[in-house]
Amino acid sequence: MAASRNIIIAGAGIGGLTAALALAQRGFRVSLLDQAEELEETGAGIQLSPNATRVLFSLGLEQRLKADAVAPVAVAIKAASGQDLARIPLGSVAAGRYGAPYWVTHRGDLQAALLEAVRAHPDIVLRLGTRVEDFVAHQNGISVAARRGVEAADESGIALIAADGLWSVLRARLGRRTAPGFRRRVAWRALIPVGRVPLEFRDVAVHLWLGRKTHLVHYPVKAGALINIVAIVDEQWERPGWSQEGDGRELLAHFAPEQWSNAARELIALPTQWLKWALYDLRPFRRWGHGPATLLGDAAHPALPFLAQGAAMAIEDAAVLADSLAQTPNDPADAMRRYERARYRRTAHVQREARRNSSIYHLGRPGMLVRNFLLRRTSGNMLLRRYDWLYDWRPTPSE
Repeated sequence: MAASRNIIIAGAGIGGLTAALALAQRGFRVSLLDQAEELEETGAGIQLSPNATRVLFSLGLEQRLKADAVAPVAVAIKAASGQDLARIPLGSVAAGRYGAPYWVTHRGDLQAALLEAVRAHPDIVLRLGTRVEDFVAHQNGISVAARRGVEAADESGIALIAADGLWSVLRARLGRRTAPGFRRRVAWRALIPVGRVPLEFRDVAVHLWLGRKTHLVHYPVKAGALINIVAIVDEQWERPGWSQEGDGRELLAHFAPEQWSNAARELIALPTQWLKWALYDLRPFRRWGHGPATLLGDAAHPALPFLAQGAAMAIEDAAVLADSLAQTPNDPADAMRRYERARYRRTAHVQREARRNSSIYHLGRPGMLVRNFLLRRTSGNMLLRRYDWLYDWRPTPSE
């Protein structure tokens, strides 16, 4: 049965790998194509909130991920001066409230777990070094035109999922020609051994520092062996990509000593290597595809990282789309439209909230003073409840 129900996925990132597993779990055969010759360990830390871990566990990945993940006990929010503003409980509190844990991990560890499961599944074929360039829908399904080096590499199936990321090649082919827009923010990332950071920053928590035109996040990954640091600053540098090397002295200049505590500045000064990437997103759009083809993850709804939900939304997409196709396997086009209707409002909400946080995190006076006052006056449990709409999500039969 699986061989007669082939789904083609363009892009073997987190969204594409998760979709392949979710579809294979529901009896489909999957052809997973990616232009990279090898899927390398990329990125740095990633936050997996309960809405994401719930889906990953349903795919049998809990024990594999648990070996490297860290379960932070809280989000500790500080002003740039070092003043404590709020502490949002996670750990057992979040796991009990949402029925799934909040974990942080290295993006490469998540990718490795997904890739290992994909390669072990008999109904998934992974073709690397294969770039999807175009497709055509016809009476018998869909045909994809791809290229492997200088050779043509065609693929046929009943549906196509474009999970090819922020700079999706297939997005325009599916009717959305607006390019992602630069949002005048640049993220810098680094990893350092836990033994090099001060004791106060070795606790198992997500640390969030808020400053004028800047903010800083750090938390443990690799089972606590490394500290992941992300600094986001207002900057005009807008080169696309994930791995541009950056000069730490240039970054530190954004964290002025008259605003930022010595502890934060000393932490930023520790890494010997920084990578940076410019932040882009798209405004929400309703129509993601047509016929038996659709978009998934950042190809459909790229969001700024100020809600830590980019990967989680792609993981959710994968579960909903797999369920929708399983409900009407003989009508993939209808399944695609139901998936899009089920996902549009939620992903648009996340995109808008991420943009809103982008402004709130980087406020100057007097807004900064109001924000800090409100955070100090609000209990951690109440702050956590504000995210119930996000973390308590689960796929439902109606979706």
